[in-house]
Amino acid sequence: MKIGILGGTFNPPHLGHLRLAEEVSEVFGLSKIIFVPCHQPPHKTETNISSSIDRFNMTALACEGNEKFEVSDMELKFPAPSYTVNTLRHLKSKTTDELYFIMGSDSLSEIGTWKDFENLFSLANYIIVERPGLKFKKAWESMPVTLQEQFTPTGSQFIHSNKMLLIPSNITGLNISSTHIRKLLRQGLTARYLTPESVLDYIREKNLYSVQGSNH
Repeated sequence: MKIGILGGTFNPPHLGHLRLAEEVSEVFGLSKIIFVPCHQPPHKTETNISSSIDRFNMTALACEGNEKFEVSDMELKFPAPSYTVNTLRHLKSKTTDELYFIMGSDSLSEIGTWKDFENLFSLANYIIVERPGLKFKKAWESMPVTLQEQFTPTGSQFIHSNKMLLIPSNITGLNISSTHIRKLLRQGLTARYLTPESVLDYIREKNLYSVQGSNH
């Protein structure tokens, strides 16, 4: 089977995440998408990050009702901070399925800063989705040259020296951000239709993001 991996902070998860996973699974014929909320993101310095268990619970609520979506707590069990290379090593040790890590063009452009980035492409294939204002070509050019040299163009894809694929896609998903949702909620404004109602109910119940009885 082809298994998609979608990691992230999910602070909170929103319809952009869900639509992106839905499109990727359909376009690339993936049997399942595993959402992996991180324990502690190594590249984010924001202080308004909900607890890992709250973010896991919200992601599980968001994914309810879609039989292709699964939520894993594996990174919650690993020591913080969370590193993609550790997650992929763990997954690869547990399955013979083909793994496809779903990555934004913004993350690809910064991959030279990731832990053990030179080993990432021995662990999974990568589907690159374009983030607003950052085309694949520009993200590719931001990668370390030593990493670029390990790939050979083949049609619309790039194949790594160890046969793993780097696949540019035209999928962009919905332009919704967790940052914007948190800002709205802090201001007491509605975030309805940006994230599932079940997630909003959870946010209200737990008083996350400084929400005190806001009309969301």
